[in-house]
Amino acid sequence: MNHRTALGALHIGALFFGLTGVLGKLAASASPSVIVFGRAGFAVLALAAFASLAGPGWRRPCARDSLQLLLGGLLLAGHWVSFFIAVRVGGVAIATLGFASFPAFTVVLEGLLFRERIRAKEAVLVLLVSVGLVLVTPSFDLASEATGGLLWALLSGLLFSLLSLTNRARSGGLPAVQAALWQNLVVGLCLLPFATPDLAEVTAMDWVWLGLLGVFCTGVAHSLFVASLGVVKARTAALVFCMEPIYGIALAWLIFAETPSPRMLLGGVLILCSIVLASRQGAAQPTKQRPEARHG
Repeated sequence: MNHRTALGALHIGALFFGLTGVLGKLAASASPSVIVFGRAGFAVLALAAFASLAGPGWRRPCARDSLQLLLGGLLLAGHWVSFFIAVRVGGVAIATLGFASFPAFTVVLEGLLFRERIRAKEAVLVLLVSVGLVLVTPSFDLASEATGGLLWALLSGLLFSLLSLTNRARSGGLPAVQAALWQNLVVGLCLLPFATPDLAEVTAMDWVWLGLLGVFCTGVAHSLFVASLGVVKARTAALVFCMEPIYGIALAWLIFAETPSPRMLLGGVLILCSIVLASRQGAAQPTKQRPEARHG
């Protein structure tokens, strides 16, 4: 993989991650628990294939990594379930933009958990996200579907932020793809009791959507992200993946005619600007970190 193909792989990965909400909505007969269970199951198969073909030798997680992978899997399960509930309640655009608020949660949580002083740029990031979220929601009414969808999306972003901090705290002995595989396995096992009663109602076409969601939007997208980091800088990868919400909203606009209002577009621009700011700031950190799994 050279620099050009790596950039192409990153954009394909961002497009697949952007398809997450669209495919979840297309699987109309599947409940959020079934969607997450199916996604995790197909993702385990895809990640296992990638790890065996392209990754280093299989490594057994140590006791500390096992606990952190278990916690990460539980957070990932909650993140996905709340995201797909947000898609059902508020639509793909609101769910995607609400989830995109996770960099602001990360700034606040790092300040609280690690007692790190919030710098001026980080305060601007939180402010941009906050104003953007106010603009995304037409009116803050708990009886409104848009507001309910946004609240579920914010919960999804909060859980993903906690997942990111958990992944960064791992001791580093396990490759990123294998860690993602174990976390998806935990997700599948956690959702199995909740998904089982509804499995009989899932149509054959919905299983196709779930297969695409698990293989392409999780397994392939994550594998492309990790493989490209061997060629391009982390900063470049992070900025390319800022396109993920744009792809998701554009596809929802095209497929479901979910036309965003000018106010929602302005709020989306502010949130996307915060993502770019967070990406540049993270890439400028001197500490060298492992490639972190994205889960979309």
